[in-house]
Amino acid sequence: MKNLARIMVAPNGARRGKADHPALPVTIDETVDAARACFAAGAPAIHAHVRDDKGGHTLDAGLYRELIAQLSVAVPDMAVQITTEAVGRYSPGQQRQVVRDVMPKAVSVALREMVPDEGEVRAAREFYHWARDADIAVQHILYEAGEVAELFRRIEAGVIPADELQILFVLGRYAKDQQSEVSDMDPFLSALALQDYVQGSVQWGLCAFGRNETDCLAEAVRRGGHARIGFENSLWNRDGLIAADNAERVRELVRVLG
Repeated sequence: MKNLARIMVAPNGARRGKADHPALPVTIDETVDAARACFAAGAPAIHAHVRDDKGGHTLDAGLYRELIAQLSVAVPDMAVQITTEAVGRYSPGQQRQVVRDVMPKAVSVALREMVPDEGEVRAAREFYHWARDADIAVQHILYEAGEVAELFRRIEAGVIPADELQILFVLGRYAKDQQSEVSDMDPFLSALALQDYVQGSVQWGLCAFGRNETDCLAEAVRRGGHARIGFENSLWNRDGLIAADNAERVRELVRVLG
């Protein structure tokens, strides 16, 4: 996935479960069904998580391969991005290994998890350059505006390849009640504007927690960014009501974007 889709659906994430919403997909079959519906609704890409037999977050390579295989049959034109999210359970080494074992076309990697300290720099450099050479699109997850400068510092040091750079800004993750505001993207974009890069060489996207997800994502697209929408970050439609399912969230964003 060398080019980010305008809309990517994130249907489940690592933390929410059926108690949060009965339509949140947990099994592979449920995730495939959600992907099919969201593709039809207007999301040509999926940010995929897999769960263990108890519904918990896992970085199980076998489950990822099974999910990707089923998606390739059910929605062959849908781009698939896996996650390496640690959720406090997985080390940087384990996160890198699942990518090597799965060999996905795309993966999201949190900068703060992959390079938490200088002791991980060498292994991180090997991973990032290996992924580039393996034609795996890496999207760098940034939770705070200050991480933009850190990302470019790692690029300048040769840890992270500068070409085909993909970034995801996370809005509201550490805000009160995980509620994001449209203005939350301004510090990220201001920090990005300070960096020395060729215009158009960076593809940035946005995800937004809470009830303002639709407005945040719509504004991001208007500013030239890409949107990641779905139950991983928000269960709410623009009117404040809980969405019936992920496809309804996608349809609303499509309508707002026009």
